[in-house]
Amino acid sequence: MTMEMDLNAIIEQMETGEQDTALTALQSFNKEMNQCFTFSKEEEQDRKHLGELVLSFLNRELQPSCQLACLETIRILSRDQHCLDPFISHSAMSTLARYAGIIMAGGATPADSQPVESQVEGEGEKGEEEAEASSEVVKEASPPSENPDQEVIVEGLKSICNILLHSETGQVVAADLQLIKGVAERLKQSHDPTWNHEVRFFDLRFTFLLTATRVDTRAQLAQELHGISLLGNQLDATLGLCWPDTFETARAGLEGVPPEELPPLSRQQTELAMEILKILFNITFDTTRRKVDEEEAQEYRHLGAILRHCLTSHADGEERTEEFHSHTVNLLGNLPLPCLDVLLMPKVQQGSIEYMGVNMDAVNMLLEFMEKRLDRGHKLKETLLPSLNLLTESARIHRETRKFLRSKVLPPLRDVKNRPEVGSALRNKLVRLMTHIDTDVKDCAAEFLFVLCKESVSRFIKYTGYGNAAGLLAARGLLRGGRDSGIYSEDEDSETEEYREAKANINPITGVVEEEQPNPMEGMTEEQKEYEAMKLVDMFDKLSRTSLIQPMQLGMDGKMKEMTAEDMCKLTHNPLFQPEEPANSESEDEA
Repeated sequence: MTMEMDLNAIIEQMETGEQDTALTALQSFNKEMNQCFTFSKEEEQDRKHLGELVLSFLNRELQPSCQLACLETIRILSRDQHCLDPFISHSAMSTLARYAGIIMAGGATPADSQPVESQVEGEGEKGEEEAEASSEVVKEASPPSENPDQEVIVEGLKSICNILLHSETGQVVAADLQLIKGVAERLKQSHDPTWNHEVRFFDLRFTFLLTATRVDTRAQLAQELHGISLLGNQLDATLGLCWPDTFETARAGLEGVPPEELPPLSRQQTELAMEILKILFNITFDTTRRKVDEEEAQEYRHLGAILRHCLTSHADGEERTEEFHSHTVNLLGNLPLPCLDVLLMPKVQQGSIEYMGVNMDAVNMLLEFMEKRLDRGHKLKETLLPSLNLLTESARIHRETRKFLRSKVLPPLRDVKNRPEVGSALRNKLVRLMTHIDTDVKDCAAEFLFVLCKESVSRFIKYTGYGNAAGLLAARGLLRGGRDSGIYSEDEDSETEEYREAKANINPITGVVEEEQPNPMEGMTEEQKEYEAMKLVDMFDKLSRTSLIQPMQLGMDGKMKEMTAEDMCKLTHNPLFQPEEPANSESEDEA
């Protein structure tokens, strides 16, 4: 029997309207199509018709097994983005939401006849790419649950998730129906053990998909529904935390155990935690761009303390741990900068990394995570920049963090024979990035090193070479030297003996001591030198007149500007002409 005959036969059996006949037909269809993710165009109309018939059944009084079979069929049919028409109307979405237990209308429903709860885990990147990756989870069939009502809820949630993944209209309808409020009600009961892992997971998956695609839902969850606190409590309950102090966390029952000795999080814990992190990322996307009040700051510090615990926790396997840490880092980058001080708040314990009396475990984890991403070299813009930006901003605002990072990344300079970009040290790797083809990667690497140098031009050139530093200095108007506007403490000089001895012979362009080169003007008279200089000016003039090049000069503001005809004329008549330079009061004190 062909698939087309099967589908027609199933439609005929559904059209009889008999519940037992429909149940048998749908169970057969679900079994055969359970692992089907591609659909033929020829049967498109038949699948739409089947979807309409199944929805009409769901609006009747059905036995639980028939409810489940209908919802499983819709889950399978909703994988096909071309056959979603029967499912994206307000009435159809309301029906599915009723079975998922997330409709806010009054009266009992198949789902809200049970006590409601949800504990979930999550992660937070960005929209579509994340949603596509997540769709595989929605597509898979679930093992039978002990509670058939929970199976019905899960199938309803999965169907809605598929619709949100594939249909913009479905996203609009879900927002119109205020489904986020229904899910939020269930998420509030994070410590209630009533619901199984799948209900918790797909509550979060639904929330992630809706917040990834709807800006209004993001704002509603963050503000009206107090999403930061709500999801922070979810994450707290998922990780099983206790709070020995205001902003200090520990694993309940394992207080006092060093982070490296804690058992790894279970697969289910990690799955739920990553979903929560993804949702939190979506709803905090703009927090770094606005000021937060004292109450909000406390909320974000509380969340930051949980994220610090995430950073020092491990999942089941290296790959899963890195994914977990990646979502943690992404979210930390959204927190208001002053609230990042929670990373430094834990007391120094045995085995902790201490610097200036401060616990640097979390900062060191971030640095190691960043270097691992840097060494991998894959999609640096997506994988490296979140952690590099986070370290840059943390170093800019917290003196202890900057000094610790500088000790790791820019230790006192001893090697003056190799170029700054040559070698396997972290400084060498970052300097190499300063000439990367991707402008964002290049700028971010330069900014990080510049901040570690306290935004001092002379110090920045010392560690990177003028050639590598020129891009950032030109963009900042600092080609003449000086210091940018950052506020930093004055620290002692940390020049090494090796650097002091070689300092006079270091080529500032390359940043290293080079072999002495012959002077090309040796033996020339002053007249000959002037003649060669005039020839050079004349060649530049011809090239600029034909627009092959655009001669530039350094302006008084420290930025490059076009040379005018008047400037060229001055050079023609006086090749040794130099614009007046301001005095450079740059200090060589080290940070």
